[in-house]
Amino acid sequence: MKNIFILFAFFGILPFAFSQEKVDDDINKIIRKHGLEEGKVMDIASWLCDVHGPRLTGSPMLDQATDWAVKELKNWGMKNVHLEEWGPFGRGWEMNHFEMHCKAPMYFPIIAYPKAWSPSTKGEVSGEVIYLNAGTEEELETFRGKLKGKFVLIDTSRAVKEWFDGSASRFTPEELLEKANAPAPTPRVFRNFPRSGRSFVSKLRELLYTEQPLAYIDRSYKGDLGTVFVSGARAKNGSARDEGAEVLPQVTMSVEHYNRIFRLLQKGIAVTLSMNLEASFSNPDGMEHNIIAEIPGTDLKDEVVMLGAHFDSWHTGTGATDNGAGSAVMMEAARILLKTIEESGVKPRRTIRLALWTGEEQGLLGSAGYVRDHFAETDRRGNAQSLKPEQETVSAYYNLDNGTGKIRGVYLQGNRDVAPIFRAWLDPFKDLDASTLTLSNTGGTDHRSFDSVGIPGFQFIQDPVSYWAKTHHSNMDNWDHLVKSDLEQAATIIASFVWHTAQRDEKLPRKVLDLGEDVKKG
Repeated sequence: MKNIFILFAFFGILPFAFSQEKVDDDINKIIRKHGLEEGKVMDIASWLCDVHGPRLTGSPMLDQATDWAVKELKNWGMKNVHLEEWGPFGRGWEMNHFEMHCKAPMYFPIIAYPKAWSPSTKGEVSGEVIYLNAGTEEELETFRGKLKGKFVLIDTSRAVKEWFDGSASRFTPEELLEKANAPAPTPRVFRNFPRSGRSFVSKLRELLYTEQPLAYIDRSYKGDLGTVFVSGARAKNGSARDEGAEVLPQVTMSVEHYNRIFRLLQKGIAVTLSMNLEASFSNPDGMEHNIIAEIPGTDLKDEVVMLGAHFDSWHTGTGATDNGAGSAVMMEAARILLKTIEESGVKPRRTIRLALWTGEEQGLLGSAGYVRDHFAETDRRGNAQSLKPEQETVSAYYNLDNGTGKIRGVYLQGNRDVAPIFRAWLDPFKDLDASTLTLSNTGGTDHRSFDSVGIPGFQFIQDPVSYWAKTHHSNMDNWDHLVKSDLEQAATIIASFVWHTAQRDEKLPRKVLDLGEDVKKG
């Protein structure tokens, strides 16, 4: 009772306020049946990951996954299924072959992956390894003339600690209570402070591109036991995605193999590596696409409830927890709603719109492009400068992008007025461990594109499982690490939230959006 009182006191909500928000128990019963008893989410995820993964933005595999999703959504009976272009994004990239070996002083195969947008080598290349041990611009100069034809290590070694406990976890009651009692977030103020070491990094890049080593190699700041966290390559200037950009081969190595080579060099023992990288570039027009599909509304059909997730991934795993899970759940939520409509005979009042975004991994590019096209003119950070009429038609946007973990509640993004509404909608799912509301913000994914232009945008609280420890952006991000019961629970709860948002007499309450004195609506 004490915990419940704290929650009520914080939000300033009396218990009787919950009864004022309608909950359709009959519809929820049907949603539960199709989500928990007859769910298809794992099969959807297998198609996305096993068959059509990874899905790097701009790559042929993403195009294949897109074609499959469009056909599947049409087969289910979704309407207005189409692609919406955004961009320019730049070149696509795909890894066609990669291998790396230690050749001397002994042989062993190396666990490593090229960074996306690394160019091909000229067949197999071989050379000695050198550690670029420099912390100042003066120390960098001592390596001039010594790096060409070498493999260059740019990180020091990293200590590895054994796992005496498992890496997977769920939120404890105490952690959820802390979230529930978190204060309203403080608006972010952006200032452009100079970054420490920017001059050194610039000089380092200049040296590497002048010297032209065979590749430069790092090891990620986390990961062990063969788990490697990898993202994108850096160009000499601009983006590695730019046509004609000069990009050196860049590799991230497993920490155990990196450390071994580092220790050999520290002992004065020469190390020779070989590498063969075959990569291809694609996407000649530089443009990309989001996937859009709808369930038409009735009397309020010109108003919209949106649900979405990012469809793209990085390239070393198959993009399962990031974010095949979210995409599969949102597709499954749409499928559940179609089955619910068919079984109940009740249609949604508002139009329900599913969106699967691309370019999220490179900076929310797909959702930001969609928001600019439909809802608002924005600055480079995505903040609204002026609003378009269509912005007023969206009641809410719901997002899922934090791995395979079950839903434990909702981040309200500082929107205090939706708390009693969401409390009423969550109450029927207490038996599924979802009950927490927090005013806190959470960032780093596509709901921010909507929240930044005044549309109620929400990310669900999810159990972390092993997302940050093992699978996020790693070579272990595969279907095997998806938890079936968690994804079924998430799809069921989201389907219910979307349905109840679609059936309300009024759109969800909105936060006040400060556009500033010089910004006007129009």
